Amino acid sequence: MELANKKVLVVGLGGRGRAACLLLRQQGAHVVGVDENDTASLRTNTAPLKADGIEIRLAAKTVPSREFDLAVIIPAVPPQSDLYRDVVNRGIPMIGELELGFRLASCLSLAITGTNGKSTTASLVETILLGAHRRTLTAGHRARPICSIVDRTKELDHLILQVKVQQLELIEFFRPAVAVMLNLANDHLDRYSSADDHVRTLARVFMNQQAFDWAIVQSEAGERLKALKVNVPSKLITFSAADNKADIYLDRGLIVSRVPNWEGPIFDTAQCSLRGPHNAENLMAAFAVCRALRVPLELMVEAVKGFAPLEHRFQIVAEAKGVRYVNDSKATNIDAVLQALRTAQPAPGGKPNIWLIAGGRGKGLDYHGAGPLLTDRVKGVFLIGEEAENLRAAWGLFTPCTPVGSLLEAVSEAARHASKGDVVLLSPACSSFDQFRDYQHRGEVFCQAIKTICGGASDASPNINGGKSKPA
Repeated sequence: MELANKKVLVVGLGGRGRAACLLLRQQGAHVVGVDENDTASLRTNTAPLKADGIEIRLAAKTVPSREFDLAVIIPAVPPQSDLYRDVVNRGIPMIGELELGFRLASCLSLAITGTNGKSTTASLVETILLGAHRRTLTAGHRARPICSIVDRTKELDHLILQVKVQQLELIEFFRPAVAVMLNLANDHLDRYSSADDHVRTLARVFMNQQAFDWAIVQSEAGERLKALKVNVPSKLITFSAADNKADIYLDRGLIVSRVPNWEGPIFDTAQCSLRGPHNAENLMAAFAVCRALRVPLELMVEAVKGFAPLEHRFQIVAEAKGVRYVNDSKATNIDAVLQALRTAQPAPGGKPNIWLIAGGRGKGLDYHGAGPLLTDRVKGVFLIGEEAENLRAAWGLFTPCTPVGSLLEAVSEAARHASKGDVVLLSPACSSFDQFRDYQHRGEVFCQAIKTICGGASDASPNINGGKSKPA
């Protein structure tokens, strides 16, 4: 990709946008970065870009009137925004930051996408490959944008990419050698016109694959793709915790393969600390990826035995006075909440024992489908944020719902009501941006609240001291 002396516009100056600006400047491009916001933190974070010769325009509503050879759009910028529309109306060629980083990277790319489980699966794959002495790095997520690590790819065997649906909107040549589709649940319906539109966008991860590439697809997701007539041109391995006809499936806690020349039991999920059918599927996907990359099974098994759950993903923060506190702040859609409710330790006799904390900024989702499971598992819900009233309207018939003013108040009330054998679960079903920087910040506030409430308890888990489990 020849960028020297090209005039390039970057739309969106969050972490991914700033990384794209710097990469383009390193390639010799003349870069202008624009953002519709103008905050103190944004001014501070973009100051180094100005020092590097990058022109920055904040509080921008239109694109500068000069000519541009290319526009790089950051996934946080929605197609409905003024800046996005102005780029389209001006006819400026557009790509996403994922496409930019991919074109300039120098090693084999593996892509992991789907609605839930991307971070855990990527971390599992990275753990296995590092254990097999493969030079590997995970990128693509907000903490490590692909554009920030392009120089490092010259020294890597594999680049694992966590790919959000928004990043796939503006790909052109992006082609992972191994692409994983974990699951397809409704999400981001505030951005997409329908659930099918959301699925078709996710399926773009396969569009440039060739017959000798690999697609690792959850069986139920695969059926959805077939119904939408989505073509997957690569070699296919299916997996499922519910469908025993899949190539890799779950049989009473045992992961079993019928992949040719790899038949038989692979792993007993009781040997690691990941719990729940959704985590079994994350393990299956990771094993399938590493099988495609010819990693011996014994190295896979050894690597995942010591794998700890990531922060903010059904992370057990503490257990005090017989009450377990769980941080599942990453659960930003209803399917993730259902997974958490199914995974939580049940009470004797199957009675409801969960005090759920939910709410935040909504994403256009329908919450009613959670009703039956709420009745079975949840004693009560404490609701926070902008979506509190919508959640109460959807869930109030199934379990007591109480709106509260803050996350700290929700934790305090849940702890006051909880009794021995109960679970206090933060699993919000919403994004965090109404009250917090991101889901990590929300989870940290939850962990700090638990530390304040349970810090002196004799049976409190050491994880309450910062809420650390394993770096995300």
